[in-house]
Amino acid sequence: MRFLSPGFLFALLTIVIPVIIHLFNFRKFKKVYFSNVRFLKNVQIQTSSRQHLKDRLILAARILGLTFLVLAFARPYIPSSLQENASQNQVLSIFIDNSFSMETLNKEGTLLDEAKRRAKEIASAYSLNDKFQLLTNDFEGKYQRLLNLDEFQNAVDEVEISASRRDLGQIISRQKDVFLKEPNSRKTIYVISDFQNNILSEEPVPSDSSVTMRLVRLKSNSQPNVSVDSLWFSSAIHKPGDSEKLIVRLKNNSDEEAVNIPIKLFINKEQKAIGSLSVKARSIATDTLSFSGLKGGWQNAELEITDYPVVFDDKFYFSFNVQQSLPVLVVNGGGENEYLNSVFRSDSFFQLSNSSSGNINYSELDSYPLLILNELPGISEGLSQQLQAYCKGGGNILVFPDLKNDQSALKKFLQSLGTDIPMEVLTAENRVSVINLQHPVFKGVFENVPQKMDLPVVKKYLRYTSLSSTNRQNLLELPGNIAFLSEYAYGNGKIYLSAVPLSTESSNFARHSIFVPIMYQAALLSIRAQNLFYQLNSEQMIELPKITLNPNQNLKLRKDEFEAIPDLRQNGNLSQLYIADQIKQVGNYQLFKNDSLLAILSFNDAGSESDMTYASDKEIRNNFDGKKIELLDPEAGSMENMIKSVNQGSSLWKVCLILALLFFASEILLIRFYNKVQIKPLNN
Repeated sequence: MRFLSPGFLFALLTIVIPVIIHLFNFRKFKKVYFSNVRFLKNVQIQTSSRQHLKDRLILAARILGLTFLVLAFARPYIPSSLQENASQNQVLSIFIDNSFSMETLNKEGTLLDEAKRRAKEIASAYSLNDKFQLLTNDFEGKYQRLLNLDEFQNAVDEVEISASRRDLGQIISRQKDVFLKEPNSRKTIYVISDFQNNILSEEPVPSDSSVTMRLVRLKSNSQPNVSVDSLWFSSAIHKPGDSEKLIVRLKNNSDEEAVNIPIKLFINKEQKAIGSLSVKARSIATDTLSFSGLKGGWQNAELEITDYPVVFDDKFYFSFNVQQSLPVLVVNGGGENEYLNSVFRSDSFFQLSNSSSGNINYSELDSYPLLILNELPGISEGLSQQLQAYCKGGGNILVFPDLKNDQSALKKFLQSLGTDIPMEVLTAENRVSVINLQHPVFKGVFENVPQKMDLPVVKKYLRYTSLSSTNRQNLLELPGNIAFLSEYAYGNGKIYLSAVPLSTESSNFARHSIFVPIMYQAALLSIRAQNLFYQLNSEQMIELPKITLNPNQNLKLRKDEFEAIPDLRQNGNLSQLYIADQIKQVGNYQLFKNDSLLAILSFNDAGSESDMTYASDKEIRNNFDGKKIELLDPEAGSMENMIKSVNQGSSLWKVCLILALLFFASEILLIRFYNKVQIKPLNN
């Protein structure tokens, strides 16, 4: 048996105090005179003997009580098997959870402050020759090295809250990596966390008999919390001055109903809308915020709720672009079409350009979200290849066929896009019989749908095949399921096929009331909407319209004093940004090409940190594959003494303390209840 605090053994000298008291009886006796004591002699002898036994028992109880009390303070222990390798240096990896949930409070302050204090206590339990690794959710390169005790203590002070989050599998794997540099050392892993459910990994953590794993669970006060789960616009198209409707979804992460949670919407730091919403326990609820008056350009937006005491998730960032204008290119087989000119030039939002098939500037095709092929008699091989690349990259093509010439060129072009192809030109009067009101083109077009709707009439039209292998969606149909206007997806773009050209000889489609909204909607839907927001901590790719960089140009993401250079890759007519782990904090980041603003990208946490639900001890143990895990309770006292005790072996101080109390209790019982011989008076 050994002692953690052998200095307390000097207190065993206090044992002499009860010994001295018992050796020198300072008790004064009072003389009592009897007329005849002859009959009391036997009783006196018997009483004196019992009194000596009682005194010795009390003395023994006092000595043993003091002895075990002193031993308890000296912290005795039975050395463990680890003591056999006590001469080996130790390598420790200590993980401090610095996710958002560690901002919550307990009686010690914030959980992060307690985690940092506990980490220092753990390190203090080891010798100056031992080596330490500090690890946080950030997984930064500066943490992938070993420190001495002083360097470790200083590094702990620098730990701050981060938006990054890791699970146990990732944490343990990263901690084991540092042990490769010290193969002959004793290895110990510590994980200090509140152990929210999201820290559990999907697969059990592999066991390793050469590594000791110890988990320190910090407990916070039970706190209700409401967070912004998501948001979206009722329409993905934004025009200057238009009315906007933003749908907000809140999530209640607690077991109590949240009543009248205030909601505020800020756009470009200007408050645009307010509201309030009540959310039942463990459920979600939605609200709609209406506003208007936006100017063209990128909008820097922020949704804020008021929800105390958990506030780290009370702000939700998003961004969107209000189009200043929408360019549309019409490629004409002959002259300009008066109907197309009339439709798109009546609204200054649309910027219409006309070109002949032989005079197309291919380098500018990507700047047009919608391309209209108006009665092209033929499509060259070069133009066909350019149109394929344009559509695959996200461009949209609307085809009005030429019924006066051979359809072989159009057939070959459409085959390359995987759509239905022309079969024959039919000359017969017919009327559109079916309108697909569920298609986005007709969204918001009709306030009330009449039972007998007046639909276009055709006289001469092109009949297409009806192949089951295509992804066709019919917008308008003639009787017999014959497509009048249909949509196909190709790559990231869409193709619209019309059965008629825009001439009165073929149909009244160009003069019909439904023509204008179809043209507008097709153009507006061609705008490639960027995501309102992205999630942190995910290896995701962000697609943007093609960005071309000269040798002396580069891209930069900026927010306040932060600046990063994203990885740019080209994929056809689209550019792909790879952010990796460069973004650490939530917020709106501006994407610049030199000094030109290209976009605003918004990042938010995934939301799992908002759910203040914690894993049980059983769930934590089950997350490890057969490895015995030590769960340490920081509320039991100093982590330094606890770790020393665990490292040294089986602690006996509790046993000593219990024995000391038992002996002191026996002393009290002896004094109070020890049976005395009663002296009865003699009868003469």
